Amino acid sequence: MNKTITLAISGASGVRYSLRLLECLLRAEQTVYLVVSAAAKAVFKLEEGIDITEDYFEKQCMDYPGKLIGFSDKQWTAPIASGSGISDAMVVCPCSSSTLAAIAHGMSDNLLERAADVTLKERKPLILVHRETPLSAIHLENMLKLTNMGAVIMPASPGFYQQPQDIKDLVDFIVARVLDHLTIPHELLPRWGREGDV
Repeated sequence: MNKTITLAISGASGVRYSLRLLECLLRAEQTVYLVVSAAAKAVFKLEEGIDITEDYFEKQCMDYPGKLIGFSDKQWTAPIASGSGISDAMVVCPCSSSTLAAIAHGMSDNLLERAADVTLKERKPLILVHRETPLSAIHLENMLKLTNMGAVIMPASPGFYQQPQDIKDLVDFIVARVLDHLTIPHELLPRWGREGDV
């Protein structure tokens, strides 16, 4: 089933998670509305050596025509800025603590924050892949507030029972959990409790 997923990338470390998630969403033939914050662009350069130009993602995803639609973080006319727009769910991956706080307190200073606010008010799935440690009382209070609003807080802390061999395996663990919550089929990880397991 084709869904429209809003993928927002904030300025937290871990943009590799977002790249892999985007790849998996497109391969699963989902439509993706993409928003990249200004801070995220700096992180892409620092962590991946990638200069994010206005059409960078569209050029990288030419094998999926019409499936990726990018928006500026100041593009207030984007469909995700309104409840009358179409988006089945939203993922902020990775999600910085400042973005977490802005969403928790209903800020709408950019399209990312506004889209999250819309997702909450329309009672649609909102997944926040928080990537920061340790957590202060402020972070925990914001997480609890958002959880009580219906958001899913999904810290980027991968498990090891699948015996990861490299960084990609660790990234796939988190991406698989996001896809599960979006009810999008994947084969990134073996399922827990397979027949024959002890």
